[in-house]
Amino acid sequence: MKKSRYSQKYSQLLKALKEARIEAGLTQTTVGKKFGAHASFVSKCESGERRIDVIELASFCKIYNIPLADFLQRIEL
Repeated sequence: MKKSRYSQKYSQLLKALKEARIEAGLTQTTVGKKFGAHASFVSKCESGERRIDVIELASFCKIYNIPLADFLQRIEL
């Protein structure tokens, strides 16, 4: 069994991030373009290959039309 390099809470954040994108009906390509990046940027963020900071998280939330505080409630803090 492979152990995650991230905490359980960060793993929950990654899962919630992907779910929010899907709920918004957006592809990784579309979100990447809104960031001015490639789809691989979004893929790496969602998979945990690239760690995201709070500014990027706020940008994801803005793209998904979810207030940051509401997004954070999806995660058991």
